[in-house]
Amino acid sequence: MQLKLSRIEVMHFLAQKIDEIIDQFLKNIDTNWQPSDFLPESNHPDFTKEIKEIQQQCKELPYDYMAVLVGDVITEEALPTYESWLTDIEGISKEEPQGWSRWMRMWTAEENRHGDLLNKYIYLSGRVNMKQMEITTQHLIADGMEIGTARDPYKNFVYTSFQELATNISHRRTATLAKKYGNEQLSKICGVIAADEARHAKAYKSFVTKIFEIDPSEMMLAFENMMRKKIVMPAHFMRQQGEKIGATWSHFSDAAQRLGVYTSIDYTTILESLIKEWKIDSICNLNEEAEKGRDYLMSLPERFKRIAERRNIKAPLEYQFNWIL
Repeated sequence: MQLKLSRIEVMHFLAQKIDEIIDQFLKNIDTNWQPSDFLPESNHPDFTKEIKEIQQQCKELPYDYMAVLVGDVITEEALPTYESWLTDIEGISKEEPQGWSRWMRMWTAEENRHGDLLNKYIYLSGRVNMKQMEITTQHLIADGMEIGTARDPYKNFVYTSFQELATNISHRRTATLAKKYGNEQLSKICGVIAADEARHAKAYKSFVTKIFEIDPSEMMLAFENMMRKKIVMPAHFMRQQGEKIGATWSHFSDAAQRLGVYTSIDYTTILESLIKEWKIDSICNLNEEAEKGRDYLMSLPERFKRIAERRNIKAPLEYQFNWIL
């Protein structure tokens, strides 16, 4: 008979390998890229000239593209919410600074560069009402988020695996589009951020893989639970000044769908990749409830594909984002 472990016991077991995990999935701070590597140096004689070049390159970026880019910045800038949420997961203790809390701090440190770099770039672009963007960012941090994971590490690692893949797609596509629009600098910026998100996705996926080896039934049920609820994006409470919580999110999401930066098809593709990554079809030693959960998960991609095929947002943009000049 297999011994049933608590989530805290599983987390403590995984924490024994935290140094190896950090070495594998995070980069050395002293040699990692920093935002200043991609921005004009303020003490350089050509500083003003380089700013004008950035503004010229950004001048013709389409409205939807700017909406998505600024929305991405706001999402990245809400990092304090994500760190506080992750450090509250069951099995993560701030009193054990060298365990899981060390991973969370170092993951946060890498993620912090994303919003920092994008924020400075769009400030220099001359296309953004920075105060309105900052108000939206402050609202988003103040409003928090509700993603249906509670303090459950299994559900949270499903969420982070999915979310890091989604942000990788979004930043990778904004990089491709920036190059298409002739903005090589912005393309490089979005590209390096996308690469970080891809590494982070590999890390969180590896956590789930290991949990499936130790506690397969409970991990399967957590995956099923998250997909029944559907994965909501971390910025789903996004709102502009004077609006209700979440009022701006659907418009930002529609712009991303129209532009092809992140679509309902991508949601399904991510689910399929996780099912394949975690070998859901061949997980052994499941109890009866978890077997039913597996059946549900295996049937879900086709159901989502049928829904996605009916979703076709091509209507002209009527909503005005107060972030864009």
